[in-house]
Amino acid sequence: MKLNQTMKTVFLGMALTMAASAADIVDTAVAGKFNTLVAAVKAAGLVDTLKGPGPFTVFAPTDEAFAKLPAGTLESLLLPENKAKLQSILTYHVVSGKVVAADVMKLSSAKTVGGGNVAIKTSSDGVMVNNATVTKTDIVTSNGVIHVIDTVLLPE
Repeated sequence: MKLNQTMKTVFLGMALTMAASAADIVDTAVAGKFNTLVAAVKAAGLVDTLKGPGPFTVFAPTDEAFAKLPAGTLESLLLPENKAKLQSILTYHVVSGKVVAADVMKLSSAKTVGGGNVAIKTSSDGVMVNNATVTKTDIVTSNGVIHVIDTVLLPE
């Protein structure tokens, strides 16, 4: 009886892991409570792109990262007339291809899908992308990978 219960638990865990890895970047962001990022992706009209085949690597700012923006900035960016600027900022957080943490650690920069470059610096304190600290790595999705950052990246 005990072995049977253990097997059920193992299979349930495997099923949940498989279901989680089957979610795309947008669905994973929704499940991960990246509420502000998801709202911004919707406002920028990038949902279909980030649900596409990819693969993509997303440096995903937390809700707290968005809260660090100057007062009124986020609200302004979410307005329809600022859609192009919001798209520019969001695509600055995306790199083409699936770049897992072990690969990120070997890079000094990466070209974003928005056309800019982000600087990557590795130290004993961790990994920095521009002025953002990577706080969690390798959230694998069906169409790429997400690395969580603590600051919104702004293209120059």
